[in-house]
Amino acid sequence: MRRFRLPFRSAARGFRPHAPRGLRVRLVVAFLLAAAFGALLTAGLTFHRARAAILDRAEETAVADLRTQLDSLAPDLTLPPTAEDLRGLTRQIDQAGGARAWHASASYRGGEPVTASPGTPPVPDELRRAVQDSGRAVHQRTEHDGRPWLALGMPVAYTDDSGDTGTGTDPGTGTDPGTGTDADAHADTDMSADAGSLSGLIVYAAFPLDDDRADIDALVTAAEAGAVPALALALVPALFAARSVLRPVRRLRHGAERIAAGELDTRLDAPGRDELADLTRSFNTMAETLERDAAELRRLEAGARRFAADVAHELRTPLAAMAAVTEVLDEDAASGVLPADTEDAVRLISEEVRALARTVEDLMEVSRFDAKAAPVHREDVDLRTLVTKTLQLRGWAHDERVRADLLEPAPVRVDPRRIDVVLGNLVANALHHGRPPVTVAVRVRGDRVRVTVTDRGPGIPDEALPYVFDRFYKADAARPRSGGSGLGLAIAQENAALNDGTLTAANHPDGGAVFTLTLPSAASSPGTT
Repeated sequence: MRRFRLPFRSAARGFRPHAPRGLRVRLVVAFLLAAAFGALLTAGLTFHRARAAILDRAEETAVADLRTQLDSLAPDLTLPPTAEDLRGLTRQIDQAGGARAWHASASYRGGEPVTASPGTPPVPDELRRAVQDSGRAVHQRTEHDGRPWLALGMPVAYTDDSGDTGTGTDPGTGTDPGTGTDADAHADTDMSADAGSLSGLIVYAAFPLDDDRADIDALVTAAEAGAVPALALALVPALFAARSVLRPVRRLRHGAERIAAGELDTRLDAPGRDELADLTRSFNTMAETLERDAAELRRLEAGARRFAADVAHELRTPLAAMAAVTEVLDEDAASGVLPADTEDAVRLISEEVRALARTVEDLMEVSRFDAKAAPVHREDVDLRTLVTKTLQLRGWAHDERVRADLLEPAPVRVDPRRIDVVLGNLVANALHHGRPPVTVAVRVRGDRVRVTVTDRGPGIPDEALPYVFDRFYKADAARPRSGGSGLGLAIAQENAALNDGTLTAANHPDGGAVFTLTLPSAASSPGTT
């Protein structure tokens, strides 16, 4: 047998209702739903009470009318009655019903009910058993031909020794209210077994509840007609409530946007003592803390930059003197006049002095970046020419460890000195931390020119990739002493940004690190700075 569950599930996945996104819409919808629920609950309770009252009134009135007719007609009936006597009694009851449209029947001592009207609905078995067992007046709501009917059963009792008969209920009492179901029979609880002995005659009467149903339908129609105006009226306070809630939320959003834009002195008024006012005061406290911490961080950062710049500036003069001395010592070491141990010490001192000098120069360059005082002198050049000069100046042009892939012209408008620093730092970093061969490739992609420096080393650890351009960052913390200052890549990124470019780092799928310098082509570059 074929099953169609999978298409149904696919269709169910495709149709997923979404809740309203806006807070205003959510508040209005929630308010309207609450109002609609309250209106429906009130209407339901009102309808239930009104329906019960209408049906109870119809039942009580019918019992009273039937009792009155029997009190008038039963004394004239001869006992035991014949079928014709019973038919005549029911005919009189039907005629006396008038607008109520009685359909009466009667039975004697458990016999089949006799009726004079051919349209009389059959007497329910539950009603017959209830009247016979209780000896009291009983009513029951039923359905006949698609219409609601009320069926009554009333026993007739002797009222005195002369043989007169009367109804089996006290004229001053009523009946229990119905439960509203068509299958339950209801007995008169005020009937007493000592009111008189039963004659065996039971009269049944039924009439349609069309008028009562019309009244109930009118109640439903009125409730439905009033629901739409009620919801429309509920929309007005819903909008006002949403506005009162959203106004402070909107102020908080604007305040958060201003703080995100750097206006840390933003403060909001917090009138009232509700939850939103408490949230606003918490927002002000947070803004105050952020402003204080940001000011402290700026102060510390400015102090650190000033300290680095001052130290670098103060070291330049003594380092210049030390460099001059080491040059003389290097000449002596090269001439062979110094002892072997002294020669080694001189060469070590010379290397360390040169490394310290490079570090000081890097610190000076970083201080110029921080002070926004780094000059940029742009020229129209071919990036292939810059790559070739960089390799030649550093002795890499004929080095088998470095390969140049320069296939197509790459015109750019940049500061050649700063791009030379970028390329030199990238190639030196690849040779020092990676493995040869190091490939320098130039490619043109639309309005952008890209230079990639790729090595064949182990690559950059994933946890170090986000920090490779940070100042003084070294991926191998266990080996902090290296030939570099830890500022090379940071300076390269700053120089790339000064030339309206970007510098990124990644790992090649086949192994090795890939640094990519992206610059605008000469056609899209800005003017000279």
